Parts: sequence; C-alpha cells; structure tokens
Amino acid sequence: MEEKTLNAPAAPSNFIHDFIDADLESGAYDHVQTRFPPEPNGYLHIGHAKAIYINFYTSEKYNGICNLRMDDTNPGKEDTEYADAIAEDIKWLGYNYANLYHASDYFDYMYEKAILLIKKGLAFVDDLSADEIREYRGTLTEPGKNSPYRERSIEENLDLFDRMTKGEFADGEKVLRAKIDMASPNMNMRDPVIYRIAHMSHFRQGDKWCVYPMYDFAHPLEDACEGVTHSLCSLEFENHRPLYDWVCRECEVDKPAPRQIEFARLNLNYCVTSKRRCLYLVNNGYVDGWDDPRMVTISGMRRRGFPPAAIRDFCARIGISKAYSVVDFGLLEACVRDDLNENAPRAMAVLRPLKVIIDNYPEGQTEEIEVEVHPKKPEMGTRKVTFSRELFIEQDDFMIEPAKKYRRFYPGNEVRLKGAYYATCTSYETDDDGNVTCIHVEYDPESKGGETPDGRKVKGTIHWVNAADCIPAEVRLYDRLFNVPNPSDPAEPLENYLNPNSLEVLPDAVIEGDLVDLKSGDTFQFMRKGYYTVDKYSTEDKLIFNRTVDLNSSWK
Repeated sequence: MEEKTLNAPAAPSNFIHDFIDADLESGAYDHVQTRFPPEPNGYLHIGHAKAIYINFYTSEKYNGICNLRMDDTNPGKEDTEYADAIAEDIKWLGYNYANLYHASDYFDYMYEKAILLIKKGLAFVDDLSADEIREYRGTLTEPGKNSPYRERSIEENLDLFDRMTKGEFADGEKVLRAKIDMASPNMNMRDPVIYRIAHMSHFRQGDKWCVYPMYDFAHPLEDACEGVTHSLCSLEFENHRPLYDWVCRECEVDKPAPRQIEFARLNLNYCVTSKRRCLYLVNNGYVDGWDDPRMVTISGMRRRGFPPAAIRDFCARIGISKAYSVVDFGLLEACVRDDLNENAPRAMAVLRPLKVIIDNYPEGQTEEIEVEVHPKKPEMGTRKVTFSRELFIEQDDFMIEPAKKYRRFYPGNEVRLKGAYYATCTSYETDDDGNVTCIHVEYDPESKGGETPDGRKVKGTIHWVNAADCIPAEVRLYDRLFNVPNPSDPAEPLENYLNPNSLEVLPDAVIEGDLVDLKSGDTFQFMRKGYYTVDKYSTEDKLIFNRTVDLNSSWK
C-alpha cells in the first residue's frame, strides 16, 4: 500500500458528518450520541487522542452527548489502574463525557441475547479446539467447513451453554459460536466465536462470571444498550461491520440500531503506539515508564509539556479520512509551538553556563531590571530580575575567533544584555586545557534599556542570569525516540531503531532567581532556547526541566 505523508495542515475532511447529516435528514435518527470505548489494559496515546477528538467533536457539533465506556470484557488484561488513568487523560485533554459506563455492567444483557440466538437456532456450542476452529475456518480463497457440532439441537445448546456458565468446563473446552455462513467471503462471518470460557477474576465483577463475550458480539450490544446512534471506529473494523449489523439485527436490539462508521487511524512517523511495542520499551528500560516524555502516550506528552489545546489542534488539523496516511511528527510539534508561543511566560535560563565578570560594575552593588513576562501580551505584566557584577551566559555566546556574522561576545565586540546594558568583551580566562572558564567585560552605565546618548545600536542581544541569586537546575533535552520514520518495520528489532541521542542531561543549568514556587507542569519559554516544562520529579531542592519543543520549527 502506498503511503502518503502529511507534512502540512489541510482542510479537514468530514465524511462522517456527511453520513450523519443524511441520517438526520432521512429521519433514521433524531439525535446524535457517540462514545469513546477504550479497553482498560494500557495507557492512551496520540492515536487515541484522534479517536477521542472525533467522537467528542461530532457529538458537540450536533448538540448530542458522548459517553466514556470502559470495554472491560477481557478480564485477563484489564485493571483499575488503567481505567483510572484513561478517565484522567480524557479530562486532561479537555473533554467532559456525559456518563461513564462499563461493558461489564451489561454482561447479564449480553447473556440474555446469547440465549436468544440459541433459541433462534443462530448459535451453537462448539467442542472444537482453537486450532481446529482456525483450520475449519478456511482461507480467503477457500470456504470454511461446518463444525461437526453445528447441528446440535437448541435444547442441547441451551443446556451446554448453561453448564459453561456454571463453570463445569475448563478454559478452551467449549465456546459458543454464532451460526452464520461458513462459505461467506467475509472471514468474520464464518461462524464467529461469541463467548469463551475464562476462569479468572474480573476487576469489577469478581468471580461472578466464567464465560465472557467476544468483542465482535459485545460491542454492538454495548452501543445499542446505551443508545449510541453512530459508532465511530478505526478502519480495521470495516470488514467487521456486517457482523456488527448481524448482531444488532438478530439480537433484536431496540431500533434504531446504531450505525458503525470507520475512519483511518493515526499513523505518526518516528513513533510507536502499539501496546506490545510500548510495553517492550518500558520493560527493557529503554524509556522511563509509560509517561517518559519521549513516548506519545497522553501521560508522556503531558509530562513533556504538550498543552492539551495543542493536541486538540493537531487532531483538528489532520482531519478525518478513510485513506491510509502517515502524519509528520513535526506537525504535532508545530501545534505545540504555536500554543506555547502564544501562552507561555518568558524566563531567562542558561543551560551551559559561562561566567561573566563586569570589571567596571561596582562590587557589592545589585539592581533590579524589569522585563516583560510576554512580549506580545502586556496584560501578563512584568517581572523583576536582579543584575550585578557577575553573571552567567551561554558558553556558545562567546567565541575567541568569531565565525562570519557572529554577533555575540568576542574580544572587542559590544553586545546588549537583554533588558540591561551594553557590554564589551575585554578579555577571557582559560583552564590548563584551553577551555574558556570566564570572560571579562565592561559595561556602558548610560545604555540601560538599550538607549545610549549617542544613539548607537548593537546587533547582538543575549540573555543572562545573575550569578549571585540564580537557581541551579537540571535540564533534559529530549529528541525523537527513534531515528527512522517507521520504527514498526519488522525488518529489524525495535531497539535497532532507537535514537542513541534521544536524551541529553544538562546537570549544571541555572535559571533566574525569581522563578520560585514552581510546580510540575509549569511551562516557560527560556529566551532564545525553547520551551521547557517542570518535570514531575522536580523538587524544591532540585529543579528539573524537560525540553518540550525547540524555539524554531524544523518542520516544513
């Protein structure tokens, strides 16, 4: 299949809304109700964010409601921890679901519908093993074979299913299958399994059940039970739709039955989202848990500092389509950058410090410099930073032998210190290895704020922090976790695609002294450096900042 990469925002497609418009106009439905139905067996990621956006945006557009449903029909993999995290992530993204439901609340209803199918001669208990069922199923080019147990009487099937429910049989010993068409060209219609035996405790139902419905049977019944009108799901369920409709019809759900509509799932380059691959990264220590800032889980993006509004904007920009495509990760970064440029307060931080001594500034003197919190938002006010004889600047803001068009400090060059004075480099000090350890400058006392009596202007402006009261911090520079666009390519082990430079830790950074009482999630634009967010492991004694995105976009 040919891949298309989306590198720029396009007008969002809304074929789903075209379908809904037609349904409302025809009277098929008189309202719109959607749902987001995650399985609580892992953490949400950017792909889920797209599905969440589509469901909530659609219900909002039509003045309907969207519910959150935990699709907890698989007791072996589900847990309260995941369910709680999912609900938290959705609220953090800015969505308010109308109701919280659990598929397990409908187990009695599903059981009754299974009994109905048996009584209608449309379901039977099968003794074939899983391997035998696969073998009997046939192939895409060959029809399947009927199970030798397919013609059991209704009475025998009712008795066996009742005994399955009472726990008389071992796991895998029997299943309940729908009786549809073993010659169907759609493999999903070849007598699919609709109930299995699983002797395990359910995290909400306890040990009440030892038989559990399969997804293709449970999902349409859950939708119908809740009154969902439009069941929006990803494209891999398109060929499951005939079975979805069959279950609704033959189980005689209340009309109008829900309508399934499929859309293409999100594929983001340089990322993995599958639970299996993410779990591999976590369990093998390649990342710092599910919320590692390099992961595109919702919790990982939150920890990195991606604003929820930016994630929603990203989902809106990529649109809704049925065509397979790959979205450039740079577009997500661009949405984050746009939001933070508009909303993040500014601050000064030096990531790789180099000391500056202003030789002609009075020793022991300190003054306050007033700088804006946001250059384009005067309503955010100003803040005061201290200025004295010793400062820190970035190491790369000084060169002994400047490159062409270099406008920062070098011997004899004058530079403006942001918000403060003009200063000229006069000399520098080095260690035994020739590394610059300190530079000496002289300032112009009459140049405060960038104005001088002679009206001269300098071309270079750099940021700084006051050495006397700056705050030490650790800064973590995150980059893409993988160094290839498609790390899911099975040609190589996943670890072979890892970017060895996806994390660089700067332990000796310093930030301006007025940044106090910070809490996890606070984000700033560090002037000239990018956007940085306070990490969850940050403490009063050790501040930790994560680089959220660079200041300038590398996305074209």
